[in-house]
Amino acid sequence: MPGNDAIPRPEVHGEDRYGTDVLAGDWRARGRPKIPDLPVERDLVVELAADGYCGAVVGLEQGNVVLEDRFGKRRLFPLGHGFLVDGSPVRLVPPVRRAPAGPMRTASGSFAAPQTRAKVALPSRIFVEGRHDAELVEKIWGADLRVEGVVVEYLEGVDRLADLLDEFQPDRQRRVGVLVDHLVPGSKEQRIADEVRRGRHGAHVLVVGHPFIDIWQAVRPARIGRDAWPVIPRGVEWKHGVCEAFGWPHAEQADIARAWQAILGRVRGYGDLEPALLGRVEELIDFVTEPTGQR
Repeated sequence: MPGNDAIPRPEVHGEDRYGTDVLAGDWRARGRPKIPDLPVERDLVVELAADGYCGAVVGLEQGNVVLEDRFGKRRLFPLGHGFLVDGSPVRLVPPVRRAPAGPMRTASGSFAAPQTRAKVALPSRIFVEGRHDAELVEKIWGADLRVEGVVVEYLEGVDRLADLLDEFQPDRQRRVGVLVDHLVPGSKEQRIADEVRRGRHGAHVLVVGHPFIDIWQAVRPARIGRDAWPVIPRGVEWKHGVCEAFGWPHAEQADIARAWQAILGRVRGYGDLEPALLGRVEELIDFVTEPTGQR
């Protein structure tokens, strides 16, 4: 024994015949195929490797991906491993945020204005029939209306229109645009619209409408996975009838509210709405924002 001297390592010329440390790196991953990262994006269809559950991506919530199956039911799953796309394993990761390549567009299809301070509301107003109408207009045209300073209010029924106009007192600087459901020849709504046009406020009020029984029908049925909206018999409250026909809960008003939120949640932009509504809302916005000198 050479005493306290360290044992010398054999001298080797050229390559180290012992190679690299066998414990270096992830030795368990050697030989396994690498599972690719896949940034989630809306409408991407993925499958859970564990149980075969299949759904389309509809959102992200605090590190979880929200999947919606073909029945419209949603479930949350943590991002990461355990997913298949077209039968191949992937690791779902958050989407990559990219700077816009050009001017951004709002949900209505118009170019988004640069961020500025909030604009003072115009004295003019847009009236719609009910809360659901107002929520749909806000979702698609809200950004445009805020830029213009236009406030949307709901009537809670077109029958109140004449009284509200008397109270509002529209004039050259305080115009009113009104969106009416089911504005078709011979309807009650058409009669009320004609009376407003002929009345003392007619010069400063524009009443337009769409042919649908309710604003729900302005959403393209394909967005909720249907070929068409059902025909509801006379005497049956329309929204309750729709929910019943689709097999949705409808016993209470809260059920109707949830059904509408589910429909509204499927609407992403103007392409999800019927043209018969799009043109009318644009017409109202033009009317209430037109410089007073042009009329």
